[in-house]
Formats: sequence, C-alpha cells, structure tokens
Amino acid sequence: MNETSQASQALALVLEADMEVAAVLSLQLEVLGLESRYYRHSAHLLDEVVRRPPQLVVMGLEVGSEDGIALLRRLAATGYRGWVLLLSGVERKIARIAERVGQTLGLHMLGCLDKPMRLADLRRCLGSLRVGREPPAEVTGDPVFSSEELELALLRQELTLHYQPQFELSSGRLSGVEALVRWAHPELGLIGPAGFLPLLSPEQGKRLTRHVLEMALSDAAIWHRQGVMPSLSVNVTPDDLMCPDLLALTRHRRPGDPPLVLEVTETAAMHDDLLGSEVAARLCLGGLEVSVDDFGVGFSSLSRLQLLPISELKVDRSFVRHLHEESQDAAIVEAVALLGRRLGIRVVAEGVEDPGVLALLDRFGCTHVQGFGLARPMPAGDILELGATQDAMRFSTSATGEPLGSTP
Repeated sequence: MNETSQASQALALVLEADMEVAAVLSLQLEVLGLESRYYRHSAHLLDEVVRRPPQLVVMGLEVGSEDGIALLRRLAATGYRGWVLLLSGVERKIARIAERVGQTLGLHMLGCLDKPMRLADLRRCLGSLRVGREPPAEVTGDPVFSSEELELALLRQELTLHYQPQFELSSGRLSGVEALVRWAHPELGLIGPAGFLPLLSPEQGKRLTRHVLEMALSDAAIWHRQGVMPSLSVNVTPDDLMCPDLLALTRHRRPGDPPLVLEVTETAAMHDDLLGSEVAARLCLGGLEVSVDDFGVGFSSLSRLQLLPISELKVDRSFVRHLHEESQDAAIVEAVALLGRRLGIRVVAEGVEDPGVLALLDRFGCTHVQGFGLARPMPAGDILELGATQDAMRFSTSATGEPLGSTP
C-alpha cells in the first residue's frame, strides 16, 4: 500500500483484552475499509488518541483493572471528537448505561456490540460512520452564545421550524407532524435545539413558545387549504402549560381544524398540579389535546395520567431502539400500549430507526409511529408532498432506501 492510500484510509484503534477477539475484529474492520491498531492497555491507546486522533475507537467494557466507563471519562477528557463503539460480554443494561455516559460526556457513540461480533452487525453499527466522514459538528460544553445573541435571533426571526412526520401504523398515512425549532444562524448554519434552548431565559422561552405556535399554525393553515390536514404537535414546558396566556394564543381555532397537540415532557417538573390540571382541562374544552412525551422515563407517569386529561402517550425512544434484542424493552412497550388502549389514549412509538420493528409495534397495539427510520424532520413545504401520498410511510421510507418489509 502506498503512502497516499495509507493517509486516506480511516484509522480505528481497538482496545480489547482478548487477543482472539481483537484479531477477528481487526480483519472485519479491514474488510470494511478501516486500518486498525490493537492495544491491550488503555494508557497506550489514550497516548495514541492524543498523538494521532483516529476516526474510530473500539473498546471493551472489561479492560483489565480499569472498567470501560472510567475509560470513557478519560477518553472524553482528551477532547476526542471521533466515534466510539463499545464491545461487551456483560449484561445489556450495563452496556446501555455506559453508552449513555459516553453520550453525556459528548462522545459520538455508535452503540454496543456483543462478543463475538458478526461482520453484518459491525457493518450495521458503522453504517452512520461512512468511512472518511467527520463526526457531526455539535454545540457542546460551555455555552457559546450570549443572551444578547439569542435575543437578536428572536427579534430577527432566525428561529425556524422543521416538522417530524408521524404516521398511522395501520394505514401508513401521514397522521400528524411535530414542530421542531431550529436556529438558522447567519454564520454557523442550521443549529439544533440542544445548542441553544438550554441557554434561553424563562422569558425568552415563553416568547419562543408563542413564536413557534404562531409559525406552526400559519404553516398548518397553508396545508389545510391544500387539503393536507395532519395533527400539529408543539412542545411546551409545564410553565407554558400552566400559563393562562396559552389559551389566548389558540382561541382563534375553528371547528374542523386539525387537532393541535401540546406535548409536555414527562420528566419535566410541574410545581402546581391543580393549576396544571385546570389549564389542561380548559385547553381540552377549547379543542386542544395534551400529550405526554418521553413516557416511561420519569417517575410520575401514572399520577400524571390520573391528573391530566391526556390524549396521547409517546413511548420513549430508549425502549423502541432495542425492541428486538431486549425482551424487557418489548414488555414495557407492550404494557404501555395496553394501558393506552384501556384508557382510550393513542400510543405513539417515537424514535423508530429500524422499520423492521413496525410489525411488532403493531402487534403490541401502538397506533402511531415516528422516527428517522421512517422520515426525518423536513421543511413545511415538503409536508404537502408527503401528505398528498396515500401510503406516506411507505413512500417516505422508500425514498430513503430503507425496506418496510410486509408491514402495511
């Protein structure tokens, strides 16, 4: 191999105590087009990460005297910006905790493979890597925007919306959209909500909610005139939900308008349950609906269902992602779907990345689905084309090259 091809080949560093596992993995990485280097000691691997940052670090969770979670912290401390793939022979829950720790530290986690690895599984995990591609730029660490910049963004209306399609599982039709805010930064381009929402003051947050509602309702009116009428979901905070002004923002809705759904995250704190229930009840009397987002990851699930007039539960993506591999996750999703049926509440499985889980979700009783594996968030104009398609879910998935199998 000449020097030019060596320089252009992506580098993967492997940390694994079992030499046989490392040898097999090295061959598999070579088949997938990556040069690999093998290490048995974490200190040597970290030295190499600092000296020549690789595109990929593959590491076991059991590496001698140091556990893999501690190593993730040391890896993040080096400022490493490449990808990380975990290898594990331990309980799946432990591996998933390690993955979440890595994500919290700002590492780009590709998931976890059980040992021994299969080439097909490795290929699937590295599918988002695209050899030679840099990890996505993200706003992490300390805030990089001042309150003055955020204020100007609000005044200049640089905050825009993309819409995550939601599909009815039984028919495949477009049933709803979730409004997701983006910052169209004049210099940095499109910035996701994680890059700026945590920096907003409470007052700015309330103004943003009003702005999002106004933009979303304006887009929905355009769709309605064209005969496309998905339900419209907007994320709100408990403070928004308890604010009487929210009623004024939506009072102009007319009979026959598509449902307007206000999503409140289950883990968010609601300091005055009675006031929240009162406002939610008045919203429902005014023709609006309330949805509990990320259902199953908080600790007030059942009491929230009892206190609020809930129309929709959105099963958190963490339970949907490993549906085929984890029997416990499947049991939780099935139980939530049963609960929804008994209470007359529609159940949305969010975070669907693999269309292969649709048949199982349908069998469990989930009524609606959304996720990157079906359709990514898109500008308002693209919703018209998607909504005009009879089987929008199949159309959208076919456009991304993902098979839908036998699921309708």
